[in-house]
Amino acid sequence: MTASSHATIGDFALALTGISKRFGDSVALDDVSLRVARGSVHALVGENGAGKTTLMRIAFGLTRADAGRVTAGDSAQPIETPSDAMAAGLGMVQQHFSNVPAMTVAENVALGDHGRFEMARAASRVADIGARTGLRLDPLALAGSLTVGAQQRLEIVKALAKNARTLILDEPTAVLAPNEADDLLRWLRAFANDGNTVILITHKLPEALAVADAVTVLRRGRVVLDAAAMELSARGLATAILGEEPSVSSPAKPEPMNRTVASVEGAYLMDERGVTVLRDLDFALQAGDIVGVAAVEGAGQRELLRLLARRRAASQGHVRLPSTVGFVPEDRQRDALVLDFTLAENVALNGAGGRRGRVRWSEFDKRTQTLLREVDVRGGDSDTSARSLSGGNQQKLVLGRELAGGPDLVVVENPTRGLDIRATQAVHDRLRAVAAAGAAVVVYSSDLDELLLLSTRIFALHGGHLRACPVDRAAVGQAMLGVA
Repeated sequence: MTASSHATIGDFALALTGISKRFGDSVALDDVSLRVARGSVHALVGENGAGKTTLMRIAFGLTRADAGRVTAGDSAQPIETPSDAMAAGLGMVQQHFSNVPAMTVAENVALGDHGRFEMARAASRVADIGARTGLRLDPLALAGSLTVGAQQRLEIVKALAKNARTLILDEPTAVLAPNEADDLLRWLRAFANDGNTVILITHKLPEALAVADAVTVLRRGRVVLDAAAMELSARGLATAILGEEPSVSSPAKPEPMNRTVASVEGAYLMDERGVTVLRDLDFALQAGDIVGVAAVEGAGQRELLRLLARRRAASQGHVRLPSTVGFVPEDRQRDALVLDFTLAENVALNGAGGRRGRVRWSEFDKRTQTLLREVDVRGGDSDTSARSLSGGNQQKLVLGRELAGGPDLVVVENPTRGLDIRATQAVHDRLRAVAAAGAAVVVYSSDLDELLLLSTRIFALHGGHLRACPVDRAAVGQAMLGVA
């Protein structure tokens, strides 16, 4: 991918110079400088906690730097507040959603506009953006009713509706289906080729190399690599991120055992609207199984996983589940954490419904500190609020909490969303270990490669029906689309 002809030497859409930031004793950014050429796609990569999101929050005026300067736009005006950023043509799509659940899609897109609200006009704008980008949404749907992938699309549409010329996107494809991600990346490339600018925070290295003109790597708050994408390889980029050569070994999958952990017979399940979304489910889960669920968005995988995690009840049929079930939902901030609770308080939520008597907080503090070390959660201790952790570290905390104590069944939904290379490998290792120890694991991932890498068996979900298929890319892809 070559740089856009609109970008010339010294022609920067965004410039950050000597940016430093500390949070207490933790150094988030240490004298970071970054130049983003106008008309380019610039990828920003690094491990969880490397400082990527903090740097871009400073660029957009959401976080104040301890030192350094941010300028943007044609006049290189200084950026100190979000109002400054938007006036300079910046738009930011954050990793965690800011939609108002009780409002429609059109109303969310119109938030911040001036003058009288007109639903027809707002709906038309949503439809227009969807037609141009492939990010199609029902303008009249309530934001709270949308799937996680659709909520992510809404965040992107909101930024585009403000006529931003420089878009900052934090893991925008993390919850998108592969075809949706491809559509978005193609649009971002076209957006840049038209003279606009994209800054893309991503952990997907092939994605960064495929779409970006330039790549900057942060490691522990410092820039360790800044180069043209065409000069880099995925392996070289991974080495820069990790500070060492990445592992190339393929860990062995656990062997299923002859012991049934859970079973579902003739089960039907309805969604919140009373529509039957799962039909005549009939399967068993064995100890040592890692069962992958492959499905296109909205095929019923959300309901299936919540049925197995005891969050939903079947409307018909028999469901037999073990006494201990760990559940890692894809939207950690909405469904797994209380953001204003401390990490110790969030750890204490596991099993809280069956606990009696006084809570021994000293015990939970110790348990939390041990868990933080084991799963490598960075940026806090037991007294830190969950809100202050990066998204990737929040995900590691949830996974560690749900796997603690060795549950008999583990249900995980997009478990590596927003995680870096090292953390993704650690999650995979932990899921394999818990299966090898005798648990059954059910995993849904929008990343088909991840399912193929992890699963001992794969079920494809289409039209409300679940069917077993070979652990093979072509076979799984066809089954997801209902091809016999």
